[in-house]
Formats: sequence, C-alpha cells, structure tokens
Amino acid sequence: MRKPVMLSVLLAFAIPLAVAQNPTARTTDASQPNLPAQPAPAPNYLSPEVHPDHSVTLRIAAPNAKEVSVSIEGASLPMAQDPAGLWSVTTEPYTPEIYSYRFRVDGSYVLDTRNPTIQINLQELVNTFTIPGNPPRPWETQNIAHGAVTHYVYPTSVVLNAPADQDEYYVYTPPGFDPKAKTKYPVLYLLHGYSDGADGWLSAGKANAIFDSLITSGKARPMIVVMTLGYGNLAVLKPGRTPALNTQNTELFQRMLLTEIIPRVEAEYPVLKDRDHRAIAGLSMGGGESLMTGLNHTDTFGWIGTFSAGLHAETLAALPTLAPQKANLHLLWMACGVDDALLKPNRDAIAILKAQGLPVTAVETPGHHQWPVWRDNLIHFAPLLFQP
Repeated sequence: MRKPVMLSVLLAFAIPLAVAQNPTARTTDASQPNLPAQPAPAPNYLSPEVHPDHSVTLRIAAPNAKEVSVSIEGASLPMAQDPAGLWSVTTEPYTPEIYSYRFRVDGSYVLDTRNPTIQINLQELVNTFTIPGNPPRPWETQNIAHGAVTHYVYPTSVVLNAPADQDEYYVYTPPGFDPKAKTKYPVLYLLHGYSDGADGWLSAGKANAIFDSLITSGKARPMIVVMTLGYGNLAVLKPGRTPALNTQNTELFQRMLLTEIIPRVEAEYPVLKDRDHRAIAGLSMGGGESLMTGLNHTDTFGWIGTFSAGLHAETLAALPTLAPQKANLHLLWMACGVDDALLKPNRDAIAILKAQGLPVTAVETPGHHQWPVWRDNLIHFAPLLFQP
C-alpha cells in the first residue's frame, strides 16, 4: 500500500528537478500535462536587524502594496520598496530599551512574520525589538540569581463575565526564596493596564527581570510580587463601555482583591500580614485601581504607586477625603509621562491630594502612554518600598 504513494512523491520532486537541471526539458506530452506556473519565491530577508550603532532596519515583503509604514512606539515611519517588492526602513539610533512596533500595509496593521517576539495583549498584538544596554538594563536577561513566577487559576465568586467563573493571578518570588524557611516577605500587588492580561507586567513589562536585577544588586528589598487579572467585570473589554461600567469594574476589582486574592496569597506564602508590609501599584487602568483601592483601604496598604494612572472626572470626584495622620501613608508616588494625554487628570488628582495634606511624591518623565515609561517607573518606585 505504501509503494504507489512513495512513487508519486518521488515523481513530484523529480519532475521539477529535471526541468531545473535541463532548461529545455518540457512536460507537454499527454501523460504529463502542463504544470501551473509557480509564484516567485518570497525574498529571503531579516527583520528586525539591530545595527551596532543601535539603529534598526525593519523589512516586510508586500510586492502588491501601494503604501507601507511602520509604527514604532506610536511614531510612524514611511517605508520604501525595492524592485523585488521588499519594503524597508532604517531608523535613527535608539537608546537601550524594548520597543514595540507593527507594520501598516495599505491601511491595515500587520505583524512582522519574520520576528517571533510578540507582545501579547487581550485586544491587539505587536512585535518588539530590544536595543541592548552596556551594562545590561534591568529588564534584560542577565547572568544573575533569578526568582520564580507561578501562575494560579481559581474559581471567583466576585468577577463578572469570567470564563467558567475562573480568575487568575501570578506570583513572583525573589531569588533565594525558600517556602520552608522562617523568612517572611512584604508584598507588592502590581496591576496592569486596560486591555492587558494578568501577565502584562511579565510579558511586556519584564517585571520579573527588573525585580531580579534590583534585588540581587541590593537596590530593592526582597519582596513577593502579586500580579492579578485587573478586571472586576470583563465586559469592560467589549466596545461601548460606559462610566458606570468603569466604576463597577473598579469596585468589583477591589472586592476581588481584598476578599479573594489577598487571603489566598497570605494562606499560600510566608508574607507579612500588616499594612506596613503591603503595597499596591499599577499603570493606566491599574494605576486608577491602585489609587482608589489604596486610598479607600489605608488600613490594608501603607504604600501606593501610580504610573500614568487612568483617571477621569468621575475618579477625581470620588477621591476620598483623608486625614494625613490617620492615613499614615509611607509613600504615595504618582508618575506620568509629560506627553501622556492623562497628564492633566493626574496633575489634578495630585493637587487634590496635596490640598488634603497627603505626602504625594509627584514624578513627571519624558514619554507618553507606553511601556518604556512604565518600566522606568517601576525601576525607580520599587527601591522605595518597605524601607525604614
């Protein structure tokens, strides 16, 4: 039964090979009908190509396209086409960082199929390339001691529209962590932004690499970091979300964090269970959640951080009024990029909180609503935590 199949396979390879070796060969007899014309092979190319001067060449084969560009961290660059239909552009040199990008071909966004490095998001995918630092930057893989990351899925009774009523979170434990030892650790609850998954701080933010670097270098205190799925109602991911839905999402997230995640973490890990050893921080949507959760529960969290917090008029109106002595916050750290559309509501929130006498540390950095800003925020925020 196998021989006819093998024979047909051999013939399928032998005929084109014979034609290739003998250009005058033809397959026009009755037993061998004319073969259809084969499309030209796709050009062989590299993308992305990082050059020694830290410029980058990006390429895409789109022979029939009329207009192609690439968007790198939101900045669009036109690409030029060569006679073979290969589009390319070489950038100016970049500073060491991780950069996200995607191509736009005749109005449609497409991924770079030559680059397997993809930044995962619940609503869109983008490629990334890394400009290495010398010495390596904290987010880069280094030959140092590493912590571990564990993924948990559990049944939730709080979160709405969760698949099969299952929620998830990740736990980072620092280098040298031994669950059987007597050492107990402080905990940072680190929240992602809108449209990210629970792994946003890991896949895009490289938080585990950052904490490995900060802790092994002695810049940050060893801590456990918990990264949750930051939605109280997953309907907010669908089109048409409203201010009421946003408010419900935040309120349910707070309840989920306080009644489900924190009790699970404190039952499963050797952690210090007081406000002085609990911190909450997040970016964008997670920044707004961190601010509202932390300020409304100063008996639970003594440390609060926001990175480009997702604040709006409803959030500002709902900020609690706190007595500084009673709140007794060790740190209220609020950062935002100067080119971020959220800069004004963040400045407004900072002004409101400072007027209450709360000890706000306000930080403004270069950049807009992007991961390079938030990685930098984390690198500067984490060493401040749990210090005497």
